[in-house]
Amino acid sequence: MPVKTQSTIVKIVKKTLSSVVSITMTKNLTGFESMFQLSRQSPPPIPKKKRVKVGGGSGFIVSKDGIVLTNRHVMEDTKADYTLVLHNGEKHKPKVLGIDPIHDIAILKIDPSLCSGRAQKTFPFLEMGNSSRLDLGEQVIAIGNALGLFKNTVSLGIVSGLSREIQAQSELSDSAAKLRGLIQTDAAINPGNSGGPLIDMEGKVIGVNTAMVFMAENIGFALPINNAKKDLADLKKYGKLRQPFLGIR
Repeated sequence: MPVKTQSTIVKIVKKTLSSVVSITMTKNLTGFESMFQLSRQSPPPIPKKKRVKVGGGSGFIVSKDGIVLTNRHVMEDTKADYTLVLHNGEKHKPKVLGIDPIHDIAILKIDPSLCSGRAQKTFPFLEMGNSSRLDLGEQVIAIGNALGLFKNTVSLGIVSGLSREIQAQSELSDSAAKLRGLIQTDAAINPGNSGGPLIDMEGKVIGVNTAMVFMAENIGFALPINNAKKDLADLKKYGKLRQPFLGIR
């Protein structure tokens, strides 16, 4: 009987999947008591606040001490509560270390001391590649929490374009942002995939999945990982993200 060998893609997925996280967003929304009470001609219903899941996204761990990268627009609702779900099901309240609105990057931190059953307090993490060395036609893998429902969704595609510029509309608000220098891919990227990794055939992250084109097939975009690497370097060196600005006197 022939021995079944694993393909390169399967090996990469198995190696990287444990470093991808899901991010859920919940809010207190006002609802009403049941219609059963109304049918019995009870007094007018009293508004009640109920914890409701209103969105979701993805992220990935980039250091053994629990640094997580995702999109800024995944974390943009300041009135919502965010929960980060690890591959093994552990849930954590992430701390926001930095926000880069220009490149749509958010840097989060997991507190390893709150992780149950983690003796060494370390996390599996993804190695970052070099997004400036990408070639058209290069195979890539996208992983994320598709539609906020289908955890660990894996899709395969190629680099379809480089240095793209788009006007992106947020899934959660009416805000729009112009994003430049994006990686275009035909790997399936859906709502909920935002913040997940785009991985090359060496198993390294070369992009952060961020947007898709509605009413089109297989046109998705990822932020070059080199932008996030600069943010991480700033955070380590200065304790904050440094953004350019124009001063006028």
